Amino acid sequence: MDIHNTSEDIVVNAVQSIFEEIQSSGNSDDLCLCYQCRIDTICYALNRIAPHYIVSNRGLTRIEQTGITHQQAEADVTSLVYRGLRLVNHNMRPTAPHDGSTAASSKHNLPVFDIPTISGRIFNGESFEPVVDIDVELTLDSDIVSMRNSNWQNPYRMVTSTPGAFSFWPAPITAYAPEAIQVFKFAIKVNSPDYEPLQHFFEISSTSRYHTPHSYALNRTFKLPDLYLFPPGEAEINE
Repeated sequence: MDIHNTSEDIVVNAVQSIFEEIQSSGNSDDLCLCYQCRIDTICYALNRIAPHYIVSNRGLTRIEQTGITHQQAEADVTSLVYRGLRLVNHNMRPTAPHDGSTAASSKHNLPVFDIPTISGRIFNGESFEPVVDIDVELTLDSDIVSMRNSNWQNPYRMVTSTPGAFSFWPAPITAYAPEAIQVFKFAIKVNSPDYEPLQHFFEISSTSRYHTPHSYALNRTFKLPDLYLFPPGEAEINE
């Protein structure tokens, strides 16, 4: 299925143009123009404009014919980009380097095992309420798993804005030959003084490739069953 949101093109082009203009003019306001702030600005604008989907070049042609509407859309996006850039700069992600570096790229032309995003939910086993203020770890063979980039944390702190839900996007794992199949044994671990320790083991099979996806997609998510935490001593009581 080949569906494209042309609003993304408008926003990305506007951000690239505005960032380049600010940089070339000396950046008198000393704004951070790093890769992370750039994609955060793109997300800010995209979340505030309507998507416009096409499935063919004929659809793109129709859009280009509506010149006045297209120009107005670009003007609106430009205003959004400037607003988003300043807001992003006032709330810069503490986990990003903000040093002008771009997304991580492979240092060697080697195939890798691409691990999908991993998501799940954790509830209090007594009240069935979503748990918050605990750390959830993703491990591979007892080691903490490295994440795809700094926007994904491991351990993941459960917060009220995403009640009970956690997610991880592991970094690709280097392989030494393409088309190799390997099963990876992961575990979700929770150690909190308020609950009994939790360990949930699961496996993901992956085939090594030279190219891996660079963006998150819902259809590439490995969903875990709902997990439950119990207060200390609850297991003995139930037995």
